[in-house]
Amino acid sequence: MTHNPPNHSAVPSAVTGLLTAGCLLASAAVATAGPGLLPAPRQIEPVALIGATLHTVSGGVIENGILLMEDGKITAIGTEVDFPDDTWQIDVSGKHVFPGLIDAHSQLGLHEIGAVSMTVDVEEFGRINPNVRAEVAFHPESRHIGTARSSGVLVAVSAPDGGLISGLSAAMQLEGWTWEEMILRRATGLIINWPSANNETTYERALRDLRDAFADARAYRAARQASDEDDSLRHEFDSRWEAMIPVLAGDVPVMVAADDVRQIQDAIVWAEEEDVRLILLGGRDALQVGEQLAARDIPVVLSSVLNSPARAWEPYDAVYSMPAKLREAGILFAIAGTSAAANVNRLSHEAGAAVAYGLPVEEALRAVTLNPARIFGIDDRVGSLEVGKDATLLITDGHPLEYATTVHHAFIAGREIDLNDAQRRFYHKYSEKVRQRAVR
Repeated sequence: MTHNPPNHSAVPSAVTGLLTAGCLLASAAVATAGPGLLPAPRQIEPVALIGATLHTVSGGVIENGILLMEDGKITAIGTEVDFPDDTWQIDVSGKHVFPGLIDAHSQLGLHEIGAVSMTVDVEEFGRINPNVRAEVAFHPESRHIGTARSSGVLVAVSAPDGGLISGLSAAMQLEGWTWEEMILRRATGLIINWPSANNETTYERALRDLRDAFADARAYRAARQASDEDDSLRHEFDSRWEAMIPVLAGDVPVMVAADDVRQIQDAIVWAEEEDVRLILLGGRDALQVGEQLAARDIPVVLSSVLNSPARAWEPYDAVYSMPAKLREAGILFAIAGTSAAANVNRLSHEAGAAVAYGLPVEEALRAVTLNPARIFGIDDRVGSLEVGKDATLLITDGHPLEYATTVHHAFIAGREIDLNDAQRRFYHKYSEKVRQRAVR
């Protein structure tokens, strides 16, 4: 391969998070605007990252590799790559390139300050709200987005909560002016909070309500189909049941939050009766029904790995070791951590803890990249470094699951984003306060 010497240094300050003067020009006069910086402009020139170790996730590791980005997409990757003459060449020797991490379940963009109700838009009134769409309520200027990005999370599946049927989650890329720009995929799953089985009467009542909701949705679908075929059979529009038509068709999965064995088993039986695709969320007792999950190809989105056992008789590492045991059982899983928006930046720590308890590091990385991408049907866009996928990636000085690793730069769909965040701004502000007092 032949190419011109790099035009830009790739070792700028980790404080600024900006690659070089090229990005400074693009972000001039954008010091701060409210809680965050202005969104980055679209990629307008080819960019080649040269000399890094490329961790593709899907195709192994490429030492001293080259990755070419054009118009927001990865167009070439390998050790010998030809690129256009106007390519912006960036020497990233000694660094590592990874796909951006994906948080498989969070309230990012929906929950800002718990004590201020107007900043929380997680749930609606009532128990049956399948028409709620997370992306519409997503707040592009949430300060939690900055801290998530600087820890490597570039895509988040934001989900509503509350009631029996909470609504539809959405995969959001964490860069853009509006939620319309940030949407990666709508309707990644219909969130269902499986009722607690502690009280038999309320449990049966809740299951009856759930079955009635799906029966009403099927009746509505039949009526709508009839009205489409015959104009005289006009049927009123109902946003609740309209939102469930893709679920009934199998295009959108149901994501059932359940932990206990009975809950999980009943959810599996219910999903088969309703003929819907099932994703298990939480899954504390998933291993106890592992054969059923594996036989039916039901994926599991694990909540926090950094957690203590729920019951006194469980071993201390019951939660820490669950990812490794799910892998041994042949169950596709993703690690999501807690759903709290303020804790999205801890996702890499959650996956790293699983490594300490038996999960191979490559599988832990997949659990926060390619696995959630496959579970939610966005693996054609993100989750690995492959030609044709979005140039959504990290440049680091080590493995992103290592606590001491720093994310130096990040791209989302080819946009080189600023990694400043609220925590860094406070750090520098009060460091300056200490410095000023020291020189008095």
